[in-house]
Amino acid sequence: MRPSPITLRRAARQIFFSSSTLRAAAPAPIAGRSLSTTTGSDCTCGNGSGRPRQIQHSQKLQQQQKQQQRSSYHSYDHPSSPASFTPVEESILSAAYLHVPAHGFTSSALAAGARDAGYLDISPTILPEGAFTLIRYHLVKQREGLAARARELFGGEGHVGAYKPGGLSEREIKGRVEALMWERLMGNREVIGRWQEALAIMAQPSYVPPALKELALLSDEILFLAGDSSVDPSWYTKRASLSTIYAAAELFMTNDHSPEFMDTRAFLNRRLREVNEVGGVFRNLREWVGFTATAGVNVLRSKGVRI
Repeated sequence: MRPSPITLRRAARQIFFSSSTLRAAAPAPIAGRSLSTTTGSDCTCGNGSGRPRQIQHSQKLQQQQKQQQRSSYHSYDHPSSPASFTPVEESILSAAYLHVPAHGFTSSALAAGARDAGYLDISPTILPEGAFTLIRYHLVKQREGLAARARELFGGEGHVGAYKPGGLSEREIKGRVEALMWERLMGNREVIGRWQEALAIMAQPSYVPPALKELALLSDEILFLAGDSSVDPSWYTKRASLSTIYAAAELFMTNDHSPEFMDTRAFLNRRLREVNEVGGVFRNLREWVGFTATAGVNVLRSKGVRI
């Protein structure tokens, strides 16, 4: 005799509820261990890892997302970039930086810093760029310190111009740019006697790309902290102009012996007024390239290279 549809539905409900009760009463699986003893695609018991593939896949996706989120420019949609130096590098470089006024940006300063940090004198060999790493440490730390100075000067946090209703006027942004550029130049005060040596090292062909990258990051940082939010082609021209103006002012400062670098301040003000003159921008760039090239040649000659 064939059962009726109602009887079949009742039997199915009983089977469903009984299986649900068994699943609820079953012990929870131990983390990192599969309950299955099969060797199917959902189990990794035989590969020695002892972890389900779903967890591994999830971690891989998280790593990919972190890599995609990293950005060399400022954006509210991206988190801050990771630390520029490892803990060991930070320890050696921070100690070596204190010896720059006496030894310059040299391997001697790095060796002295390694000793002060409790490492062997040969420890700086872990720095593949040698003395340039100490220069880059100065550039990075001075650039990263501008955010705190901006909060002191203008108030607010982070991108200070973004918190003012209606944004900032062009005049206010220019005033903040000038103030931040001057603060950054004052960051060279303690090492100004050694900065021409640093410029000569940065002029070496292998170090020109990272030096220019830091210059570009600095101009981006200054405009960001000043409240500039342009999204048109001027985003690029402003940063290019600011980079050349800062490079020229920094070069001028190395030969400035006026009280409190007053001549450098006046030079910076003049160059900022000329920012809209394309000829002035290219002239600054030519002066900087000419000096760094000459300084690089002089350094090579001092090492016995016939040029």
